[in-house]
This record gives sequence, C-alpha cells and structure tokens, in this order.
Amino acid sequence: MVCYVDHGLSHNAVQWHNFVKNQCIKLELAFVGKKVKLDKSSNQSLEAQAREARYSALKEVAGENGVVFTAHHQDDQVETFLLALKRGSGIKGLSAMTAHSLLITEKGALQVVRPLLNVSRQAIESRAKTLKLEWIEDESNLDQLFDRNFLRQTIVPLLESRWSGISKAIARTASHCQDAQALIDEVASVDLQQCLVDDNTLNIDALLSLSNSRFNYVLRYYLAQNGELMPSSHVLRQIKQQLSADGDKTPQVKIGHKWFRRFKNKLVLTDNFADISNWQQIIKLTTLNEKPVTIVLPDNLGQLVFASEICDLLATNITNEDIGSISDGLTCLWLPEKISELRLTFTHVNPTCLPDYRNHSRALKKILQELEIEPWQRKRIPLLFHGENLISALGYFVCQPFSIKNKQLKETGKLDRIRKVNVRWLASNNSG
Repeated sequence: MVCYVDHGLSHNAVQWHNFVKNQCIKLELAFVGKKVKLDKSSNQSLEAQAREARYSALKEVAGENGVVFTAHHQDDQVETFLLALKRGSGIKGLSAMTAHSLLITEKGALQVVRPLLNVSRQAIESRAKTLKLEWIEDESNLDQLFDRNFLRQTIVPLLESRWSGISKAIARTASHCQDAQALIDEVASVDLQQCLVDDNTLNIDALLSLSNSRFNYVLRYYLAQNGELMPSSHVLRQIKQQLSADGDKTPQVKIGHKWFRRFKNKLVLTDNFADISNWQQIIKLTTLNEKPVTIVLPDNLGQLVFASEICDLLATNITNEDIGSISDGLTCLWLPEKISELRLTFTHVNPTCLPDYRNHSRALKKILQELEIEPWQRKRIPLLFHGENLISALGYFVCQPFSIKNKQLKETGKLDRIRKVNVRWLASNNSG
C-alpha cells in the first residue's frame, strides 16, 4: 500500500495526490491519501509539526503491526546530522536516522524502515532516469528559509566542492554514533533496572548513586522508553539539584509536556495536570430514583456513575457490595433519606472527618498524608459533601456516619428507611 500525506502547506497538494494515485493505478498498488492539519501559530516549527503529523497519519494507515518504508537517502542523512550538530545534540542526535527504528506517535508505536540510507540522491535519480520513471519536485524544497533546504541548496554543495566524498564520511560518522549510542543504551538499560520501581517510578537513592553521566543517560533512556522528548543538559542538572531538596519538599521539573515530581524517595513522571480547583457539580439524589446519573470529571479523570435506591433497613440483607469495594472503583454510601443533594468537588477547607477505617477523627489533610497520597494527587480526588460535612473521598474512604460501619445502622429502629447510593468510578487511561 502507498500512502500520500497532504500537510496543507502547498496549493499543489491536490495535483500531487492525484499524481501518486495514478502511478499506483498503473503499478496496481493500493493507494490511500491522508490530510493532516498543522497549527501555523504554534511555537513549534512547521517542519517538526509536519513530521509528527505525517508519522501519526502513517501509523493510522499501517495499523497495529504495520511497517512503513520510506525513501530517505544518504543526502537526507547528511542534512539530519548537520541539523543535529547545529542544535548541539549529543551522540543520540548525531546518530541521525537509523535503517530501522520504532517511532512513538499519537496513534501508537510505528516501525519505520529506510532501505536507501546508504544510497545518494544522485544515484537514485540516475536509476530513475534509466527506468524512465516520473516524479514531481516539491517547490518548497527551494525555499531556504527552511534550515534543511538551506543545507541542501547552499552548505552541502559547498562542503562537497571542497571535500568530495564528505557526505559519505558524514553518513559513516552517523553510523559510528549509532554504535556508540547502542552501547550507551545497554548501560542505561542495566542502570534503569536498578532504579526502576514496580509502579514505573524511579528510586531516588539509586539514581543519586550513579555518576553524573550515567544519571543523565538513565533519565534520557527512561524518557525514551516512555515516548517523551529528550531534556536538555540544563534541565537534567535542574532535576538532580531538585532531588537533593529537603525531605519535606515536593519539587517538580517540567519535561516537554510532562513533569518529573519527587515524593518521598521516588521520582514520578506525571501528566501536566490542569487546575480543577473551581470545578464542582451538584447531584440531586431524587433524580437517581429514576435512573443512574453519569458525571464526566475534568482533566481526563474519567466518569462517576451514581445509582440510588431507598431501602427498608430492617428488611435489607447487607452484602459485600453494600460495604463497597474501593479497589474495584465502587463506593457504597448510606445516607439518611432526608438528604436531597450532594456536592462533588476537588477542593476543601480541611474539614475534620472520621474515615470508616479509623477510630478517631482527624483533619482531612492529615488523613491524606497518612494514606501516603502524592501531593499532586490529593488535588485530584473527587470529594463528596453534604453541606460542609465530608461524606467520602472517592477511591479512598467513606466517612463513618455514611458507612455501613456506622453504629446507628447496626441499632435497628433508629434508621428504618435509608438511601443507598453506589458510586462507580470509571477512570480513564491517563487519569494520573
């Protein structure tokens, strides 16, 4: 199958699409066209945006186990090397493109094979002419406002005029860098196994026991394994400095679109969480008598499904489900029938509460610390209130007055009719 990707950057895109399609018809090849959108107001370069969008589109076409073959050649390799050199990249950047690589896209991992990396553009053109093949030149390739075109049109020809064969030498250097990077990755892989904790966090003591170079490379390797952008040397120094902060602090450092955050002796990679402190919802319990109500939580935290029934306590057989299984995302509340609504929020004024597993009341902040919940996650716990009274920190506990452990519930006759509310938390894949 052949795929043509329209980046929306040229008025000739439709013509190119049709040209590729017609060539595929002649050669009896399957054809698919994909159109992507780029944000021209973004701080990210159009070249980088186009590349990311292109490979995401190719992944969508290739499917789960698909492989994409590209026509990258030796001249492309030279340009990629020089661009990396211009950015001050390390060995990984100077490795340029490999003959086979696994790229992380928005649609998932994509295998890319580049069989022509050791073949020059001139050799390819010569062969194409011999075979009387047709092709189209992209007019944007002449625009030297793009760094790659500037290298292609001005710098590389100048270098070749002085040192013939320099392109082959640069490609060979990129290959040496790939070998060196493979060795570094082997060492970093061993180091990562020593630092990695079961929950995909990093042990800080193990990290700080490494030399500075190995510390930097194990973090880069860890981020690469998680499909994240590579941090600069400055950011790596900042991370190491923050790891030595006082034990009662929870420092954090931004990495691309994510954050490294320290908690106790762990370094945790998290999403860039939104501020959800002003979000709240009112749940009318009378509406639950008719059908369950679904509340969509903010910032990819998933959904809460509320279901309710009025029970005759004396005639109700208490089951395990009535107690509530927090680990399965189910919380069971027992509320006096007179309570007509609940308030769902993520903020609080540190109320005193009595969780169902405790014998004594304590301030909510202290309880969340007792449970060893990371500080950033404490701001992402859905809290249910009736007035100023906390009913439940969903996913963690129910306060005793609203739990099956409430002594009043065990004293028959004091609460004959009661409302049972089940709350099931359907969490999204990236809720944390």
